[in-house]
Amino acid sequence: MGQTLIEKIAQRFALDIEEGRQVHTGDFLSIKPSHVMTHDNTAAVIPKFESMGASQIFDSSQPVFAVDHDIQNTSPENLGKYAKIEAFANRQGIAFYPPGRGIGHQVMVEEGYVLPGTFVVGSDSHSNLYGALGALGTPVVRTDAAAIWATGRTWWQIPDIIRVNLVGSLSPGVTGKDVIISLIGIFNNDEVLNACLEFAGPGVSSLRMDERLAISNMTTEWGALAGVFPFDETTREYMLKRAEVFKGRGDANPRLTPEIVAQVEETLPVADADAYYVKELDFDLSKVSPFVAGPNEVKTIVSLPEIEERDIKIDKAFLLSCVNGRLEDFAEAAGILKGKRIAPGVKMYIAAASSEIEAEAERLGYWKVLLDAGSTALPPGCGPCIGLGDGVLADGEVGISATNRNFKGRMGSRESFVYLASPAVVATSALAGKIAGASLGQSRDEQSREAMQSTSNVRENDQPKRASSAVRILPGFPELMEGELLWVPANNLNTDGIYGKEFTYKDGMSPDEMGSKAMLNYDPAFQDKAREGDILIGGYNFGSGSSREQAATALKYRGLRMVIAGSYSQTYKRNAFNNGYVVIECPSLVDDLQSSFANDKALTIRTGKQAKVDFVNASITFNDKTYSFAPLGEIAQELVVKGGFEAVIRDQLAVL
Repeated sequence: MGQTLIEKIAQRFALDIEEGRQVHTGDFLSIKPSHVMTHDNTAAVIPKFESMGASQIFDSSQPVFAVDHDIQNTSPENLGKYAKIEAFANRQGIAFYPPGRGIGHQVMVEEGYVLPGTFVVGSDSHSNLYGALGALGTPVVRTDAAAIWATGRTWWQIPDIIRVNLVGSLSPGVTGKDVIISLIGIFNNDEVLNACLEFAGPGVSSLRMDERLAISNMTTEWGALAGVFPFDETTREYMLKRAEVFKGRGDANPRLTPEIVAQVEETLPVADADAYYVKELDFDLSKVSPFVAGPNEVKTIVSLPEIEERDIKIDKAFLLSCVNGRLEDFAEAAGILKGKRIAPGVKMYIAAASSEIEAEAERLGYWKVLLDAGSTALPPGCGPCIGLGDGVLADGEVGISATNRNFKGRMGSRESFVYLASPAVVATSALAGKIAGASLGQSRDEQSREAMQSTSNVRENDQPKRASSAVRILPGFPELMEGELLWVPANNLNTDGIYGKEFTYKDGMSPDEMGSKAMLNYDPAFQDKAREGDILIGGYNFGSGSSREQAATALKYRGLRMVIAGSYSQTYKRNAFNNGYVVIECPSLVDDLQSSFANDKALTIRTGKQAKVDFVNASITFNDKTYSFAPLGEIAQELVVKGGFEAVIRDQLAVL
């Protein structure tokens, strides 16, 4: 069986791989990424780094600090935090980009830290953006960032990989933002949840780099962990232009030169013809027209003619963020607003994704056009996209935004309403005083959605059998776990249901106290039904929602041996293993339980039957049937044996 592009990149950056072994979906790897980006959260990573017993950064060229989130906040407390980050960077010799330089993801791309075929991570969910340049860009949690600082490495389990086949080309007036909004709205049943995506097909070559950046960025909102485009002529031209920027400013050791670009291309991995993809999605770019997503929901999309008929008045319009704060976006908006004024009662906010983009927009006159039309300029950064600084939405206000998220309360008040759209729709709406854009060149009626759906397909592929062999078990890790299955028949069970927010921020709770609060928000009867030694089994996307670690540790402290689920939120799975707790995926067993207990409406069900989890043979025996799961390799076992990732890092530091 061949390898996908993502598997090949992971193999290149994996450590301690035995000779001749190919890595594939499900494998646990020790990864040394090219770079790790942190932003304002650097201040929270520093104490994690120090608590691991580290004092010196393993490789000072690996981390990148880019302060971008709360840069409008000039309080002594926030300025002190930024000063602490900068002082740490200077002391450790780390690249530091101060407030006003731009959003970290854009800075990473502009400054040459993202190269095709590399593995680049960030302690931020929109690290998917790096996939536009052919890199495997994916988010990590803060503990991972601290571990990379300390040892140069972290662990990663290769997720399911899905191929997105693009055909056709975009019509005039249609943008990359329209593509990703359409993909999210058409494939809106978790088809790509917690997977990594590879974009392929003849349609890729028609997409500009700014369009790819927008699409990769919002694969996060689609539910994916990465969205990777192949290297092609568009990628090459973009990198060569960036190399010219480095040359023009006279960098002593530029991260991009024509020679580096040529070397990257020469050694670039490509997917094998017989690579396995768990699914393949087909999508015709020629059928895409501008849509609006919302309110407060990314998956709900409405055609422009339909939403314009609803006469939805707006209070604020936003053209900013790491998805749509680039030069092409300001050019498009300036073309619409030139010589005109924003509607009375509407405030429009603009912020470039970087200082370089803002300077170029000023040079070309776009910035002046937008200001003359009545826009309010904010510094290059995240700002109102994450509900910080000027421009946030108040109770009852309606915003049309070219940002990437419109979750309830994301951009201000939980009583506000946010719609997502392309820069052209944002500018047109700001002029009209309501959500508008039906007059844009390629807007079509509701038939366009039907056309997209009619040409959009999902094909699920049978998983090829991999050569089975006994799994080597580390000393201290059990070869077998047994326990009665405790069935929790819920899909998308979020972390608040597993461990309520009313306990999350109560410091000083003992492990026993935390265990006694597990699952109460989901089922008040859970604590009475659960018994020490049970094996909890849940549905699909177990542990979605927030990143609170207690949602994993509370189940461990309750005495539940492990958790089995159909699938997990990737963050939940990382938190579990990072705290030394076993979680495995076995969708076939979950499917059988859903069928067997379909008529039982209880929230928590004692199955009355024992399960045997055999880690040597990666199998589960239950009710006289055997199910397989992805083997837990030595990396996962070590995390459990040593009690978590911090202990693993301390041991690694002891031998460095």
